Amino acid sequence: MKETHRISIITPSFNQVDFIERTIRSVISQEIDCETEYLVIDGGSTDGTLDILEKYRPLIHLTSEPDHGMSDALNKGFAAASGDILGWLNSDDLYTPGALAKVIRYFDRNPGCHWLYGQCVMVDEGDREVRRWITAYKNRKMNKYSYRRLLVENYISQPAVFFRKNALQRTGLLDTELKTAMDYDLWLRLAELGPPGIIRETLACFRVHSSSISAQIGRAHV
Repeated sequence: MKETHRISIITPSFNQVDFIERTIRSVISQEIDCETEYLVIDGGSTDGTLDILEKYRPLIHLTSEPDHGMSDALNKGFAAASGDILGWLNSDDLYTPGALAKVIRYFDRNPGCHWLYGQCVMVDEGDREVRRWITAYKNRKMNKYSYRRLLVENYISQPAVFFRKNALQRTGLLDTELKTAMDYDLWLRLAELGPPGIIRETLACFRVHSSSISAQIGRAHV
């Protein structure tokens, strides 16, 4: 019997006025045959981000209040999410067209799968693909998944990861003490539940820019 799904996407947001609208549009434009819930957890932006978020309020569940960083914001979203499938998309990243439908289809066909990941490309401020060699390297690694390899290196691209809510309930939420490796820590805990599913198609775009968390720890707001 086909499962009935509801997918919840959580976006932590703080002062991303240049990118947040593109992120939102990449989520709400998804064509998918199940209920979709989109939660944006804003940390009290002051740069115009909130004006954009208010414009999309009919299509998103918006919370805006001070928090203790990205992990804290995400944990609020995960706790509030009503979906059985969860995704985490930062406020400068993007989903590719059809990504969520592919995710739901995979979970449907693999009811024992706790989590999955797909391919992810890197883009610049203008949505142009960059650093293709890194993408090619990660794609080679992701196709040869093993828990031992994952213990050595995080080759999984965070925007292209999805997991069942009951899996997160078993692993526990993100570690709020971690500022830049909270995703890797979660992958290792999910991996203890079982191997991930792999979708060998591009599901997301990770944005590279000067104020991204990978460029400066200061993006993790307080």
